[in-house]
Amino acid sequence: MTAPTDPAVQQARTLLDRFLAAGIAAAHPEKCLREHLPQPAPGRLIILGAGKAGGSMAAVASRFYREEHGVPEERILGLAVARHGYGQEAPGIRMVEAGHPVPDEAGIAATKEALRIASEAGPEDEVLVLLSGGGSANWIAPAGDLTLTEKQAITRALLRSGAPIGEINTVRKHLSRIKGGRLALAARNARSILTLAISDVPFDDPAVIASGPTVPDPSTLEQARAICERRNIPLPEAAVRLLNDPNNETPKAGDPAFARAEYRIIARPIDALEAASAAAREAGYEPVMLGSDLEGEAREVAAEHADLARKAKSEGRKVALISGGELTVTIRGEGHGGPNQEYALALAIALDGAPGIRGIAADTDGTDGGRGEATDPAGGLVDETTLARARAAGLDPAAMLADNDSTRFFETIGDLVRPGPTRTNVNDCRIILVD
Repeated sequence: MTAPTDPAVQQARTLLDRFLAAGIAAAHPEKCLREHLPQPAPGRLIILGAGKAGGSMAAVASRFYREEHGVPEERILGLAVARHGYGQEAPGIRMVEAGHPVPDEAGIAATKEALRIASEAGPEDEVLVLLSGGGSANWIAPAGDLTLTEKQAITRALLRSGAPIGEINTVRKHLSRIKGGRLALAARNARSILTLAISDVPFDDPAVIASGPTVPDPSTLEQARAICERRNIPLPEAAVRLLNDPNNETPKAGDPAFARAEYRIIARPIDALEAASAAAREAGYEPVMLGSDLEGEAREVAAEHADLARKAKSEGRKVALISGGELTVTIRGEGHGGPNQEYALALAIALDGAPGIRGIAADTDGTDGGRGEATDPAGGLVDETTLARARAAGLDPAAMLADNDSTRFFETIGDLVRPGPTRTNVNDCRIILVD
């Protein structure tokens, strides 16, 4: 199905792509990491990275220390794990690609190695941890007798339940040997632990970003049990034992493991949204920030935003409604999609072809839901022709929304957003242009 031919619609779609790209670029490690990297110290530098930006952060760090500061190879020891398709060459730092959002064996092997390296850090060694969203799945080390298959099933059930990322990570942390401050425990003999993180979570909570492997964990076993009960998450016996074992509680504030640990967030969702806002202002739109920490059901938030767009239109305003955060989808159907695609489909339905209103919704990491492939779409584009083109192609938009089948909807009409792996991750970026 071809895209719309109206020049005004085409121009708006081009602008939406440009504004999204501006937001992604603002949060890329090439722009935000170097100024935060510490000067090399006399001892060994141990670099451990994880997440969708794990490869790109490691590449920037490698160049910084090896090329700009001439640190000899024998003084750098590194391992970075990124989602499949998100790896990047980083001389001196071993690069591993692993599963996301459902973990795999490659992630387990890399996590065991990361824990071993951290545990061997001595009093002259500095540990540099480079974190980004996706680290929770990439650094996977099931605790106790829990198997990878069982951990995968729990992750899938949490994702299908519509649980927000904070709840998902609360459970993950209490079933892991690396999350919830446990990496800091492993590296407790190091001279120092510095974590540089790219935030992908609402409110930029270090305990939630990649499940907080180097910070005290405020969540508890009791909370993890309550989440599983409320969300009806089936648990194997090994997980039940872990969640009922007081000795399996995560380390809390005041633990000596955190005495020499420092944590800095180097890029936030709001940074990407502000860059998109600046691009929109330059193009003649009045940016209206709806928030960088939005949560909730994607289809419900889309309906609210459609109302705001209609109101701005009725007032004769030329605005760009911009929002971030991490929306969720409670899966009730058999289709495929993700929060941004579902938001876009629900937005198109709510707008019902209203002229002069166009939007884009995409995950800044380059993939939105999907099957865990690097080629998965990031989101969808919407304009006043969306529903008409879909119906002409034999699609029923409302039925497809009910079936959570947003990927097929946008793929059929050629409106999937596919930037490919961006190698960063500051969560959703949604922009609605009202002309």
